[in-house]
Amino acid sequence: MENGSTKRIASSFIYFFGAFGGILFGYDIGVMTGALPFLQKDWHLTDAGTIGWITSTLMLGAILGGALAGQLSDRLGRRRMILASSFIFAVGAIMAGVSPNNGVVWLLIARFLLGLAVGAASALVPSYMSEMAPAKNRGRLSGLNQLMIVSGMLLSYIVDYLLQGLPHTIAWRLMLGLAAVPAIILFVGVLRLPESPRFLVKTHKLAEARQVLTYIRTASEVDPELEDIQNTVAIESGAQKNITLSTLFSSKYRYLVTAGIGVAAFQQFMGANAIFYYIPLIVEKASGQAASSALLWPIVQGVILVLGALLYMVIADKFKRRTLLMVGGTVMALSFLMPSALNALVGADKFPPMLIVVFLSIFVAFYSFTWAPLTWVLVGEVFPLAIRGRASGLASSFNWLGSFAVGLLFPIMTAAMPQATVFAIFGVISIIAVLFIKFAVPETHGRTLEEIEAQGTNH
Repeated sequence: MENGSTKRIASSFIYFFGAFGGILFGYDIGVMTGALPFLQKDWHLTDAGTIGWITSTLMLGAILGGALAGQLSDRLGRRRMILASSFIFAVGAIMAGVSPNNGVVWLLIARFLLGLAVGAASALVPSYMSEMAPAKNRGRLSGLNQLMIVSGMLLSYIVDYLLQGLPHTIAWRLMLGLAAVPAIILFVGVLRLPESPRFLVKTHKLAEARQVLTYIRTASEVDPELEDIQNTVAIESGAQKNITLSTLFSSKYRYLVTAGIGVAAFQQFMGANAIFYYIPLIVEKASGQAASSALLWPIVQGVILVLGALLYMVIADKFKRRTLLMVGGTVMALSFLMPSALNALVGADKFPPMLIVVFLSIFVAFYSFTWAPLTWVLVGEVFPLAIRGRASGLASSFNWLGSFAVGLLFPIMTAAMPQATVFAIFGVISIIAVLFIKFAVPETHGRTLEEIEAQGTNH
């Protein structure tokens, strides 16, 4: 259906497929967890650096994908860019599945393409969802993005587990290639999605913007919101023509841009993806159990993530964003620091190795309903309209930069020092993140995007 059609679209369909990009994001974060042990066996990979690069090249592509999608979505629209990213994702997934034997460079290129698409989705979905959702439900509906991400991760873990009995030469190829299926589903669904009303107002398509608002607002809300959006666009349109990278950090926007980018970066530098990418290898090091037979552990982590995302959707609009982030960050820091502290107190020889996995599960539980969803809610809320696309893209790039660094360095760090020490480093970073929330991030709960913008530019 083209955007100007008079056929009504259900709001549930809009929110579901608006957030469905998170499935792709999650599947490809998770799938390498199970595929890697089989790939290592098939290609006889032993070098920690090569393993790190194969895992983290996706994040390298995502850094670029997030930045490009943010800028292009301001020109071409959120919907068109989500369509493009789903197509690129399908191509990358199929390429990864048909990699030639020992074709490390081919696989790196396929992972980079997947990264472009995943990075784009991570920038586009929060912007689209925050622009479609009413202020009173924005936290819960934006939390749909996180639910989709962790559902994609859990789906990939289940696929990995079910395929582990296949010959190792085929198993990892199917695990990676099957990512094309949700990409095709997303492409077909987005064909019927409307464009964001804020983007339509920016491009002077008022009739279409009003029509889209009738799908997702009550009749009495349509005209006041349309007027609000028009006023904001009118104020910002002159400034937007001159938006550059340096504009983002001008005195007018610096506070909000620093807050959004900082939260996005800390979410990754706190180390969550070390668990999601490498949990079978972590279990192998802790227990001596082969990584390829430890694929039930990722499913445990995935179930915790999905339950946390569901819990978040229940509590999202009942608690302040900053409170949830600080409480979650504090518990996450403690769960990373405790193994190292206990090691020092009772001695490494008396410390049960699998206890580290228990502490990691506590980290995942609190991450799942605080930092995981709220990062993307804040990124969707905190940036003013004039810079939203570009700033969301930059925040996404910093998020993926952290993910890239963690994915690349974790296997190298654990080869050089005890796992408990590595996680203690992430624990210290988590404490710094909590302090950042306390002193550098505004409260956005229950405020319209226009009110948040006014608060930030007056800061």
